[in-house]
Amino acid sequence: MMTIWGRTNSLNVQKVLWGLEELGLAYERIDAGLQYGVNDTVAFKAMNPNGLVPVLKEDDFVLWESHAILRYLTVRHGHGSLLPADEQVAARADQWMDWSGSIIWAHMRPVFHNLVRTPADQRNMQAVAEGCAGLAKSFLILDEHLKKQPFVAGDVFTIGDIPLALLMYRWVCLVQERPDTLALDQWFKNVSGRAGYVKHCAAPLT
Repeated sequence: MMTIWGRTNSLNVQKVLWGLEELGLAYERIDAGLQYGVNDTVAFKAMNPNGLVPVLKEDDFVLWESHAILRYLTVRHGHGSLLPADEQVAARADQWMDWSGSIIWAHMRPVFHNLVRTPADQRNMQAVAEGCAGLAKSFLILDEHLKKQPFVAGDVFTIGDIPLALLMYRWVCLVQERPDTLALDQWFKNVSGRAGYVKHCAAPLT
């Protein structure tokens, strides 16, 4: 039996929940983080000393970091599906998943934290403007890439699409002035119609 610790409106928890839905895996979820606490307890930090969600436990195996969890789930329970058997396609999926964290999240973080988590009179709008500029530039790279193929790793949906779709959702919700990205918009329309996204990922931002 698998157990996931994390609140349903967490970006990183949503990645894992979407992946579990795609793979058709049963699990138990325990609320943790922000208003739920739990992640500050001794028991939780024995699993993840960083005190962050999500955490996955399968039998006696414990794993944290959302991208590592997605890779583990697909290799153990769905190799050839969300992580294609073709090594080069799988590597492309990994590439774009890691790019979402190293590039897109780096620009999204100040936008999200200022506009969602920070009171209006305390916001750093210069940081927001810089983040928005970085997001526009980076999402244009993805738009150009998606003009050649329907999904980030090629012709099939993979773990590479999951975190980028969640970050795209936040971009659409928080940033009104965005460049034209027809290929990116079509990709987002397609992936956001998947059952795992609809069930777990379109929650209000908090």
